[in-house]
Formats: sequence, C-alpha cells, structure tokens
Amino acid sequence: MSRNLDSPVQTQMAVALFKNPFGSREYHGTNRTEGKPAGRRRVFVQTETGCVLGMELDRSDNAHTVKRRLQLALNFPTEESSLTFGDMVLKNDLSAVRNDSPLLLTRNVMHRSSSTPCLSPTGRDIQQRDQSGPIEILGHSNYFTKTKQLVKEIVKAMKNGVDPIPVHSGLGGAYYFRNSRGESLAIVKPTDEEPFAPNNPKRFVGKALGQPGLKRSVRVGETGYREVAAYLLDYDHFANVPPTALVKITHSIFNVNDGVNGNKPQSKKLVSKIASFQQFIPRF
Repeated sequence: MSRNLDSPVQTQMAVALFKNPFGSREYHGTNRTEGKPAGRRRVFVQTETGCVLGMELDRSDNAHTVKRRLQLALNFPTEESSLTFGDMVLKNDLSAVRNDSPLLLTRNVMHRSSSTPCLSPTGRDIQQRDQSGPIEILGHSNYFTKTKQLVKEIVKAMKNGVDPIPVHSGLGGAYYFRNSRGESLAIVKPTDEEPFAPNNPKRFVGKALGQPGLKRSVRVGETGYREVAAYLLDYDHFANVPPTALVKITHSIFNVNDGVNGNKPQSKKLVSKIASFQQFIPRF
C-alpha cells in the first residue's frame, strides 16, 4: 500500500526534495561533483501527453536546444511551450538540472481536441542518444539497493517472455511486473496513466500532465513523485512504505490513447514511460 503526501508539511518537503531530486551529489566514474552539475548529464523529458525521450545535455545546452531536439524527434512545434523541472520553469539556464532528472514539456496554450498522442521518436540524434535499458532508475540513492535487485530479476524475466499483468482495480493504470517464476515483484504506475491523465486506460481522462488533478494541490502526473518522496522520507520505516523509485520503463503493455480525451487506444507497441516502481507486498 503506497502513501501519498497530503499534509502541508509533507508536501513542502516533497517539493523541496524533487526540486533537487535525490540529493545534490553526482557520481560519474571516479569523478565526484558536489553542488555543481557535471559537464554531461542525462535527462528524461516527458511531454504533456506522456511520451518520454532520453537525451544527454552538454554544458552549453539550454532550454531552447532541448525543445529544438524534441521538435525534431516528435515532429511537432515546441515554441509555445514551457520546460519545467519540478516547480521550476526553465527559461534558459539548465544548471539546476541534475543527472537522470525528469523534465516536463507543457504547452502554454492547451488545445485538448487536437492533443498530440505519444509518438515514436523520429530524430536519429535522439534515438542514438537514448541508450537506456528496459527499466532505468532515475536518480541515485543508497535507498534504491532493494529496487535495483528487483529490476534485475524483472528484466531477466522480461527477456524470458514473462509479461506484466494489468491491475484492473483502481482509477489509474497499474501493472504487476513479475520474476521468471511468474511471481509479482513490483507494481508499476505510469505517471501519464493516473486519474485525469491523457493515457489513463480506464477513460478517466480530460487533462494534460501538470494540470490540477483529483485534488487541486496535486497535479496530474505527480502522484508517483510523491510516492517516491514518501519512501525516501520514511528513513526509519515508521510508516512501512515499500521500496519505491522513479523509473523510465519501456514495454508494449502500457496504454496510449489517441489524444487527451482518451479515444481509440493505439495499437500496442514498445513505449517508454516515467513511472513509480514499488515493491509488491502480498497481502496474507
């Protein structure tokens, strides 16, 4: 059972945490930097319709160059859009962005009727830069040791043809990912399949990522971030929050609707999503 952060104090702590995800220290081989971004950083940019692209940033990159790459890759205009990192709108400088950070690209003027569905990348440069595996943990923390073990078992099972199973209860999209013996190890909840989100498989849609959700204080697509924050804040295991991490995950089982209104799900194909990845705790 996951826990969200609903009290004002908890919400403030979560926002502070995800403005600088998983701490200010980064490790690149034997080089260690504290408080300063490395020369090259990998980020995962998610559009308001849920499409995720991984790319590497050079020190000279800015918000404009990131949006230009997305425009080339997805073949849709990005001029009237904003690039955000947590609650921070990135105007130009990207120095606050850490390695493995998730960014969100949202349009300044919403046109729900013509919302662009999640498309396969077409830009060769983007495809070459995104070298991540089927499950990639976003961020670095000693708290993710258990999650890394689960990921290894699940990836092995996926290669052996063991597919995840959709969770039919609840309002959002969720999936049990299993090991080679068919045992459920983790429950994965894509951010773009939450209630109101554009790719919700149960047609509970109508908003883009980043807009107010079931609670006005919680934006659509933010629940997964809060679940990770709850786990990281539960350092003494007082609340028994299961190991939880934010991941970029690729599989054909995920749902993609044709536009924000949830019409006509697209044919199943490999799609990458940002999701919360939480250890499955069976109920006895």
